[in-house]
Amino acid sequence: MSALFPLIDIPFTQRHTCWFCGEPCNAIFNYQAHHYTPHPSLSLPCCKECLSFASKAPLTSIWDCQMAVKDELMRRYAKHLAIGENWTEQELAESEFSCKVFEGFKKSAWFMYQVAKQRVSASGWPLSLNGVSLDASQYDLGFMFDGVNYTSISSAVEHYSNMLGLDKLFLQDLVTLVGRERFGYAVRICRINIASTKAVKRQVLADMSNELND
Repeated sequence: MSALFPLIDIPFTQRHTCWFCGEPCNAIFNYQAHHYTPHPSLSLPCCKECLSFASKAPLTSIWDCQMAVKDELMRRYAKHLAIGENWTEQELAESEFSCKVFEGFKKSAWFMYQVAKQRVSASGWPLSLNGVSLDASQYDLGFMFDGVNYTSISSAVEHYSNMLGLDKLFLQDLVTLVGRERFGYAVRICRINIASTKAVKRQVLADMSNELND
């Protein structure tokens, strides 16, 4: 995938590095801004796995998208991250696993944990375009809705999807279209279409996009 929008400035030491997770990158993520997005459209380097996550949840800014990618990484690698909660490196080294399966676990477990932890903890370098910094200090990554504070809008999407049995991807797409300020509206549309087919949901998104662009 090539860059469709201006490519962010990449520090020399971060060449070929995924902005989301810090792993070697082999793809480009194109973020298209909306009228409410606090930064212009941009492109940034990423790995294919983070690209798949980011493409599904662009949400309302590149920073909201970043949080959504982190959430997905944490879910996908929950078992790897749990290694560090249940073991120390020394305990693994001194464990008395004997069969081939557990012997393999003993040799690779700590490395898998460290890689997963580093990816989830990576914060990405400060964003700038052509030497002009994109200021995230005035952008509130937290999100409040219906009297509840969420760590991010991604967390709110996750909560309402689970609580109401909603289509998470559909809700994410709706929020991307209408913005965080109309989160309640996005939830209502999602609930109305809870039993709709994928084709109907695509049509709903297309109709809403046309209305917003008129």
